[in-house]
Amino acid sequence: MKILRQTRAGSLESNDLMVVMKPMGDKEGIKLEINSIVQNQYGDRIREVVMEVLKQNGITDAYIMIQDRGALDCTIKARVETAIKRGL
Repeated sequence: MKILRQTRAGSLESNDLMVVMKPMGDKEGIKLEINSIVQNQYGDRIREVVMEVLKQNGITDAYIMIQDRGALDCTIKARVETAIKRGL
């Protein structure tokens, strides 16, 4: 499934994150960019959680940019799911 329109979810408050999701255009696949204040410690885990949510929702084509401010896994999942629903 492809993301059809640009969308965002979340905020840049402490312990939250902002997800920006948009169509890839002519390209296919997932492009994920993560900017986090805890990148060194939790960057891999953030990537795992985002990819897991994308897979669960059948998303195969999307550009996703994450601006993380120390969000927990449950918050990451909720924000990504919201962005997906808004983008379909």
